[in-house]
Amino acid sequence: MGLITDIRDSISSLFSAQDPKRIGIYGPPNAGKTTLANRIARDWTGDAIGPESHIPHETRRARRKENVEIERNGKSVTIDVVDTPGVTTKVDYTEFLEHDMEKDDAVRRSREATEGVAEAMHWLREDVDGVLYVLDSTEDPFTQVNTMLVGIIESQDLPVLILANKTDLEDSNVRRIENAFPQHETLPLSALEGDNMDEVYDKIAEYFG
Repeated sequence: MGLITDIRDSISSLFSAQDPKRIGIYGPPNAGKTTLANRIARDWTGDAIGPESHIPHETRRARRKENVEIERNGKSVTIDVVDTPGVTTKVDYTEFLEHDMEKDDAVRRSREATEGVAEAMHWLREDVDGVLYVLDSTEDPFTQVNTMLVGIIESQDLPVLILANKTDLEDSNVRRIENAFPQHETLPLSALEGDNMDEVYDKIAEYFG
């Protein structure tokens, strides 16, 4: 009996020593992906991942925070948090002109953002083990981009948790997101205020542990 127990312990130790799961944070521009990534990183490592901004496509390259260890209910899961650029069908440089940028800077940023979208799609198809899909709960979730991305995630058979962000705003409508993707679990949160992050961490440990 002791030998069997030792073997079980050895197997358990072997699997617990596996590489961290790469968890991609996906969603449309300005849904609050970087705010969430920074919230997770600060809560568990003390460091942020990248700058947050109200300007669309502030994140134009995937950024990664490695070995984020989350402990919930006696269970520990180690993940690499991958903050990806917001995915959209088209990046128009005029979006940046609305934020008082010079045309040359706007064109450069739009080119970088377009390259970032391609990089995000590559990560999704090749390099992530699970997805936190972030949506702005004040916006209509029934878009071509959301339908496409959720479809790709499903085709890759990746575990996905949908997060209805910005519940601190008056126009938040979590039910609309739940109805848009009823096949997946949706959690409400405010990444900015930290509301409901405990439940988010519980689900991260459950889904990706």
